Amino acid sequence: METMAQQETEATRDAGTSTGRDPILIAAIGSVFLAWYQYYVRGNREHGLFIGLWPPTLLAFSNAVRINDISQKMESRTSTLVDWLMQNR
Repeated sequence: METMAQQETEATRDAGTSTGRDPILIAAIGSVFLAWYQYYVRGNREHGLFIGLWPPTLLAFSNAVRINDISQKMESRTSTLVDWLMQNR
C-alpha cells in the first residue's frame, strides 16, 4: 500500500512527463531553422527576425501549460490530504 507522499511524488512525476512538450520543442527548433533560412539564405531579414521570435513564445507557452497541469494535480492531492486529515480527527 502506497503512502500519501509516494502518491504525490508519482503524480508530480506523471505531470512532468505527460505534458506533450515534444511537439512544441520540435516546432520551436523548426522555426529556428526557418528563421535562419529567411534571414541568411533568402535575405529577408524582417521575416527572419519575426520568425525568430516564435521559439521563445512557443516554449514559454509550453512551460505555462506544464506548470498549470502540475499545479492542478498538486492542489487536488493537497485537498484530498486535508480532507483525510479532517476525517481522522
